[in-house]
Amino acid sequence: MFHDDFGWMFFGGFWMIVFWGVIIALIVWVIIRLSRRDDTTSSSKVSALDTAKERYAKGEITKAEFDQIKKDIS
Repeated sequence: MFHDDFGWMFFGGFWMIVFWGVIIALIVWVIIRLSRRDDTTSSSKVSALDTAKERYAKGEITKAEFDQIKKDIS
């Protein structure tokens, strides 16, 4: 009888390790996901400024509009 209880304790311990492994993996995934979101935000600011520069160079917007866009982005 004692032997069967030990078997269940080992099996339960295995699932506890799996549970904590999944929790830790989920936390790491969330941290990585949030850090990537910050990177894309900063690159979109650069992209928006590049787009404004191109529009200004083509004459689509005036100097005042370009300066306002640059001020809004920063």
